[in-house]
Amino acid sequence: MSGAWYWCVIHLLFVGILQKNRVDGLGVNWGTMATHKLPPRTVVQMMKDNGIQKVKLFDADQSTMDALAGSGIEVMVAIPNDQLQVMTSYDRAKQWVRRNITRYNFNGGVNIKYVAVGNEPFLKSYNNSFLNITFPALQNIQNALNDAGVGDSIKATVPLNADVYNSPETNSVPSAGRFRSDINGQMTQIVQFLNQNKAPFTVNIYPFLSLYGNDNFPIDYAFFDGISNPIVDNGIPYTNVFDANFDTLVSALKAAGFGDMTILVGEVGWPTDGDKNANKNYAYRFYNGLLPRLAANKGTPLRAGYIEVYLFGLIDEDAKSVAPGSFERHWGIFRYDGQPKYAMDFSGQGQNKFLVPAQNVQYNPQKWCQFNPNAKDLSKLADNINYACTFADCTSLGYGSSCNALDANGNASYAFNAYFQVQNQDEMSCNFQGLAMTGIIFSKRDSLPLVRLVPSLLKSCNQCILAGNYVVFVSLVSRCLRCYMNLEKLAKNVRKKFRRKLGFDGIKTGET
Repeated sequence: MSGAWYWCVIHLLFVGILQKNRVDGLGVNWGTMATHKLPPRTVVQMMKDNGIQKVKLFDADQSTMDALAGSGIEVMVAIPNDQLQVMTSYDRAKQWVRRNITRYNFNGGVNIKYVAVGNEPFLKSYNNSFLNITFPALQNIQNALNDAGVGDSIKATVPLNADVYNSPETNSVPSAGRFRSDINGQMTQIVQFLNQNKAPFTVNIYPFLSLYGNDNFPIDYAFFDGISNPIVDNGIPYTNVFDANFDTLVSALKAAGFGDMTILVGEVGWPTDGDKNANKNYAYRFYNGLLPRLAANKGTPLRAGYIEVYLFGLIDEDAKSVAPGSFERHWGIFRYDGQPKYAMDFSGQGQNKFLVPAQNVQYNPQKWCQFNPNAKDLSKLADNINYACTFADCTSLGYGSSCNALDANGNASYAFNAYFQVQNQDEMSCNFQGLAMTGIIFSKRDSLPLVRLVPSLLKSCNQCILAGNYVVFVSLVSRCLRCYMNLEKLAKNVRKKFRRKLGFDGIKTGET
């Protein structure tokens, strides 16, 4: 064998090993319920930079679809729940398919693979609002796809919450899984139709929700590091709730006569704020256990092999409803501005590296709104904080959240600034009946002398001081508020000293 051939074979073997150990076809959920959105093309490029091959949407917005055109990324578009009633008309379903599917079906267009009909329409909290319209909508969309000549390559499915199936309390093991009795008829119809059209069953599985609000749930069971007392079902040990939940669905499908149906995990993830168990450390732990399993195509005890998975979610969404919990706005693996939150290795090899951030993000001036310490009348402070938090995201202030330790003034500054950023730093939005004032966040140049003077203080504040404000609003964490106030007092004492040396007036605070 010649030297060239030898190294070629070695290269191919090496590439084969890498491909075997990476997460094949990993997808993400791209939600857009935010007050300030990253440009769609920026998000698409960020996905490509990180090797993300599949994306699941929650609508079929034209700007998003245009950005995805030509990217090669496989797409699941969606019909929101509030449009399901309209889709019970076959003519309207055909119109929707023409407008959102076939118009992008060309060389260099959008690589659409699935249509999500609704999103968790059978949630108990919806009080059966979509119970009798989901299946007709599913039928019409798939039939419209078939009539348009794309039904062989594009399949309609219904992303369902994991509460559509369960095991009886008397035998709470995966092998006893059945569809919920109150929706068994609808579920049977849906499963039969999916099977007829070779479409997958889509389920959203959230180990975090098993832990949320249930202090008796064994926390280690939500992760993948193993537990000392696994649940044993017919000799099979279950060491984590993901496997148990997935196999409960496998059993429910088997009981319905479709034990071999393809299962697609439409959503799985871990939030980083809004609850005592929602933080970056737990999110890192969760993904650091999940991704290697997916890369190895380990599957579950009842369904070995490859599982198609979409992580939830790509970017934080500060305008989502918090009815399920304050954590709802913090599922992103990226912050609002496309910066990664924690180390994450999409190859599944457990490397301690960060994802590639969004590029060329435009930021607002480094200005914020804070509580006015000279305010005299504080009787309306609570009302103004409530007003600010009604129109901006204050979920980080809640119990167990990252900024829960703030004092009253800190809470006010956080809330006022959140509202100020949502309003695009409009000066009129930073008054709050005289309780607020605008200020300038320290830039790198401004903070240099202070770093030398108070390194211990700046060590905990530095990230916030240098961050600035984003066009996509990023809430300032609690230490920023405390540090800003402390450093501002210090700056007044050193301002004259550094004015000549640096050629500027120190730290601008909005004071007269």
